Amino acid sequence: MSFFNVWAAGALVALIYMTLIWIASVFLKNASIVDIFWGLGFVVLSLVYFVLSEDGFQGRKVLITALVTIWGVRLSAHIAWRNRGKGEDFRYQEFRRKYGPARYWWFSFFQVFLLQGVILWLISATLLAAQVHRAPDHFTLFDLLGAAVWGVGFFFEAGGDWQLMKFKQNPANQGKVMDRGLWAYTRHPNYFGDAAVWWGYFLIALGTGWGVLTIFGPLIMSLLLVFVSGVAMLEKSMRQKPKYDDYRRRTSVFFPRPPRR
Repeated sequence: MSFFNVWAAGALVALIYMTLIWIASVFLKNASIVDIFWGLGFVVLSLVYFVLSEDGFQGRKVLITALVTIWGVRLSAHIAWRNRGKGEDFRYQEFRRKYGPARYWWFSFFQVFLLQGVILWLISATLLAAQVHRAPDHFTLFDLLGAAVWGVGFFFEAGGDWQLMKFKQNPANQGKVMDRGLWAYTRHPNYFGDAAVWWGYFLIALGTGWGVLTIFGPLIMSLLLVFVSGVAMLEKSMRQKPKYDDYRRRTSVFFPRPPRR
């Protein structure tokens, strides 16, 4: 199957996947479950691409699918654990109040679930490019560089999430600003790590025929993390905390660097 045929199949899978999650959210009355299934959605599409890309180099297919699976399962498990017992996220509660109970569920399908499904599918093109081509039929420098960048990104994302979770579990830290460990080098190590993970995927895809054309995948993900659902939103809410201005002055917002004195 060609790149576009497999990608079209991925669009159908993404639609079915998000629709099923939306149906579950209607019964649970909790649209924020979409956040839990975001990472797993890439795992599902990567597995679909693995099966349908019969001519691709097997080693690269295994590499990219394994990396996506490790990243996606960890991310979904982390969000599920973090959100346990908290109910629906405030963002979706605001949508519910704005549109009312009669209209909200249809609104949530198009504005939340279907929109995220489209973004999921678009970004996944990078994962497909790494799998669909036979040439080169061996590992290259791009594969090694991509795996290395992925490793750095995964360290920052998983490590940052774990450090923040342990910090919040200590009652003595309530109201304080997390500025230790990886958080001393960047105010958002988890979002930086997430972006680096996706540039790692792109480097692996870059060694194949269509890889360079899928640069929009990591670009979209990076823009979302910095300007939409990640850094920008969290910075706005965190400024209300005492001593956060001091933390902002001495710590990089995104790219890690030693803190200023």
